[in-house]
Amino acid sequence: MRGLEILLVEDNEGDIYLIQEAMEGLSVPVKLAIKKDGQQAMDYLLESVERDPKSLPDLILLDINLPKKNGHEVLQFIKQNDKLRHLPVIMLTTSSSPEDVLTAYQHYASSYVTKSSHEQDLSGVMALLEDFWVNLAKLPSRR
Repeated sequence: MRGLEILLVEDNEGDIYLIQEAMEGLSVPVKLAIKKDGQQAMDYLLESVERDPKSLPDLILLDINLPKKNGHEVLQFIKQNDKLRHLPVIMLTTSSSPEDVLTAYQHYASSYVTKSSHEQDLSGVMALLEDFWVNLAKLPSRR
């Protein structure tokens, strides 16, 4: 099986480190692109589409509280773009606000996961994401 290409949109260095550590324990190789603000993520996705649509990530892990463009704005941008809307977007955030959850699903998030600050908990979340998105769900093939 080929590895997963994941775009992580996260501005917190500690969370980036914990997510990278958690991904090292997965059974599939992961190529992780990291963008630290919403505008960088949007630019990266547009450049990927223009350069080669095959270079788009398999999954996007998107925080809500980001500089420049927040996660809801990035999600809305992705889902309104004909060339990006097929990408699965998992909101991975510390917010458990009912309003944030509702807004994410109204903008067609694939799922909403509240992240923990504990590495062991985050490793479990990454293992569950791998189990679902790699072993169970069928991801769009790269054209």
